[in-house]
Amino acid sequence: MFPDSIEGRRVLELGTMLAAPFACHILAELGAEVIKVEPLTGDPTRALVRGGPSGTFIAYSHGKKSVAMDLGTDVGRSVFASLLASVDIVVHNLSPASARKLKVTYEDCRALRSNIVFCHIRGYGDGPMAGELASNPVAEASTGVMEANRVNGRPSRLGPSYHDQFAGAYAVIGIMAALLHREPSEKTHKIEIGLYETGLHVAARDLAGVQLKTQLLGSPEREPHGEFAMPGYGAYQSSDERWVYLLMLNDGHWLKFCQALGLPEADEEVLRKLKGRKQQRVRVEATVKAAVGALPYDEIMRKLSAAGMGFTEVLPIERVLDAPQARHPGKLVHHEFRKLEFDLPGFPGVDHANSAGLPPRELGADTREVLTALGVSENRYCELLQAGAILDATTPTFAWAPVRNTA
Repeated sequence: MFPDSIEGRRVLELGTMLAAPFACHILAELGAEVIKVEPLTGDPTRALVRGGPSGTFIAYSHGKKSVAMDLGTDVGRSVFASLLASVDIVVHNLSPASARKLKVTYEDCRALRSNIVFCHIRGYGDGPMAGELASNPVAEASTGVMEANRVNGRPSRLGPSYHDQFAGAYAVIGIMAALLHREPSEKTHKIEIGLYETGLHVAARDLAGVQLKTQLLGSPEREPHGEFAMPGYGAYQSSDERWVYLLMLNDGHWLKFCQALGLPEADEEVLRKLKGRKQQRVRVEATVKAAVGALPYDEIMRKLSAAGMGFTEVLPIERVLDAPQARHPGKLVHHEFRKLEFDLPGFPGVDHANSAGLPPRELGADTREVLTALGVSENRYCELLQAGAILDATTPTFAWAPVRNTA
């Protein structure tokens, strides 16, 4: 193993919900050994859907080991200290106050493992709000995303927790960069990722655009949001009521679209350039809508594919994994969990064709294995169990009862 490689590194995850578990999911996909340390009640995502684990847990906790211990007790913290001394990387998204209370700050971890790579995903980075709490929607609200996304006029979250996942990805980048440094220091090995700062960075393009327009035009005129910046770039309904999303980024795309569907507008000089199409936005939008609406989806697909036009069907979530591209070998990992089967998308660029890995684990499933490997004797292990400092693997008290289609 190379000194700067993630493969074979031992990672300790103290994560709940999404940001830190997502970061450690990526590390596990890249070959790290991830030990997910949970309280005796488990990560909250273990009990979000009909009394059991949610999609978040199933999607981002496979490939990890589960160790359950109570860090609120002296005995539990003692066991945790022994485990911490054996790992290379710590990732958590506890609040700053909780991190201090449970003694898992950078200073606490470094005292037990001098060259530890420490990553804390928190609500806010350094600044006047450093101690405040934040969540994915709070990051959306405070960095300009939510104001533009309205449902019935009310600013609303996007739905998927993208800022949590962006923060997790940024955390992995920071960890990989730290591993490149041969001499550990607080500057290189203490990584703090704020959801708020993540949101600012993701919004940098739009924030720069507002500043640009303010200086050029004297007012903060906004760029149109999303596909509305370019006429014809968006979703349109076919005659058989399937939605087609068109990639209409440049003049070449417009020409291909018009030629593919036999539109006379292909020959109009005024529409050849984006500037002209923007000036006649209403007309262009009506033209595209009518052209798509006149044909069934399969015919549109055939014509646009032949022309080399970028497009896709707007798919409901339940059909996404039916696509041939998604089913291509190496993209999905099959797991069974509580007698149910799941095909889970793997990290892009990693071949998962022959990947087995650990399925999502029951709470405490690996407590005995991990602690025994640390030298904890059987007698001591039993004492820890009886003291309530740890939780062993337990048989689930229930299994989901799938609804079977008897039709």
